[in-house]
Amino acid sequence: QVQLIESGGGLVQAGGSLRLSCAASGRTLSSSVMGWFRQTPGKEREFVAAISWSGGVTDYSDSVKGRFTISRDNAANTVYLRISSLKPEDAAVYYCAAKATVADPSLILNRSYFYHYWGQGTQVTVSS
Repeated sequence: QVQLIESGGGLVQAGGSLRLSCAASGRTLSSSVMGWFRQTPGKEREFVAAISWSGGVTDYSDSVKGRFTISRDNAANTVYLRISSLKPEDAAVYYCAAKATVADPSLILNRSYFYHYWGQGTQVTVSS
């Protein structure tokens, strides 16, 4: 069993930056594909970014490409999402997700139904 705990959310002005963290406990993330998703009220959960367990492959949604950066520290069992040039439409609850025990070190996944474990979410609010 894996527990994922997100942190780093908060209120930021448009154009500002944040770094979200996702710390895992209960199991190592070293062979897990990791993803970040976000959700606003009344909308479906939206893919934001994903990273292979090797860290060598990443993927981003078109809406965040060039502004968001996903990274991981397998030794620290933590995944990060650096958010820059925040826009009001980036405001959402951000969720970290893990798909455990992946054989392919380059695999990335951008659909929520592939993921086994989810965190509780961290709120990002953007003021204009």
